[in-house]
Amino acid sequence: MKIILTVIALTVAAFVFFYVTSGNENKATRIDAETFKQKHKENPGLVIDVRTKEEFNNGHLELADHNYDFRNGEFKAQIDNLTKDETYYLYCRSGNRSGQAAKLMKEKGFEKVYNIGGFQQLVQAGLKAE
Repeated sequence: MKIILTVIALTVAAFVFFYVTSGNENKATRIDAETFKQKHKENPGLVIDVRTKEEFNNGHLELADHNYDFRNGEFKAQIDNLTKDETYYLYCRSGNRSGQAAKLMKEKGFEKVYNIGGFQQLVQAGLKAE
């Protein structure tokens, strides 16, 4: 009986560990607008808009350094030209593409990558658009 309980306890512990750690990488890269403002003030890094060129041309953050369209197939090649020890802040329309882009960058060895969310949310938080 003790062996069965031990096996069950270890199985539950492993499941909890997997569940808790599996989402931490993406959660750690997602920061809200206020946190972004503070981090950007301390370490400006590069701000990358990962929306389409059309979305970018219809309005983007004044702080945006680059527009690397995540969907057009060139994103991977564009980030290959970036320094891996720099800090990067990514945004898109809703935070979904920038989350995927941040995950891809982390998989490629970039350590300081932050998904700062959606364009409208950032503007509503007081960041200037052009």
